[in-house]
Amino acid sequence: MKNILLVDGYNIIGAWPELKRLKERDLSAARDRLIEIMAEYKAFTGFQVIVVFDAYYVQGLERKFKNHQIDIIYTRENETADERIERMAIELNNIKTQIHVATSDFTEQWAIFGQGALRKSARELLNECRHMEKEVDKKVKVQTEKKPTSRIPLSDEVYEKFEKWRRGQF
Repeated sequence: MKNILLVDGYNIIGAWPELKRLKERDLSAARDRLIEIMAEYKAFTGFQVIVVFDAYYVQGLERKFKNHQIDIIYTRENETADERIERMAIELNNIKTQIHVATSDFTEQWAIFGQGALRKSARELLNECRHMEKEVDKKVKVQTEKKPTSRIPLSDEVYEKFEKWRRGQF
């Protein structure tokens, strides 16, 4: 079964302490950081991730693009992220796909339930991301401990000779 996570971008930014602080200084940096975190989430879980931002904060035409293999959508002017997410939940939902929606907007959560999607509150997603980060750190630690630790120390002179041999420069 394919899993898709639809993320209400500004809702999550406003709910996560790190992103909320970053938004106060630089909204663009907060968006970029959310996208980085969602790229890590995608890599760890295998979910397709789509982050939707309201046009309210970024005026102009609707835009869609990929960044870090994450689909990013800025809605049309006068279209909310909630409206777009609800429509996408209907369009993408089928027997082979499970839709998950990350938002803490209570009204949107109920609308999503009605479409057969599962909801994740901003807090649940944050906890998942923190857990994921710990798991990745554990795996990295295990891998670095498995690495052979005994290397023969070489002087610079011996190293240069070996390097010349390797390159065929006798």
